[in-house]
Amino acid sequence: AIDNLEAVLREAGMSLANVVRLTIYTTEPDVMIENLDVLGERLGAAGVKPAQTFLGVSRLAFPDLLVELEATAMA
Repeated sequence: AIDNLEAVLREAGMSLANVVRLTIYTTEPDVMIENLDVLGERLGAAGVKPAQTFLGVSRLAFPDLLVELEATAMA
């Protein structure tokens, strides 16, 4: 999911450094919590600490997905 977010940002001429708000939706909150360090490392490497919301949901738009990221970025 973070790779996809970076690709979208790159297409807009931005990077993770431009993210000011991040919402994490997951169908597996416990698994996501165990792996939040990966997200934290990527955000840390970009020098950014966006406001974050973490939500456990029963399903996402595509049932086979476990995580969806929604980001607000400012140029």
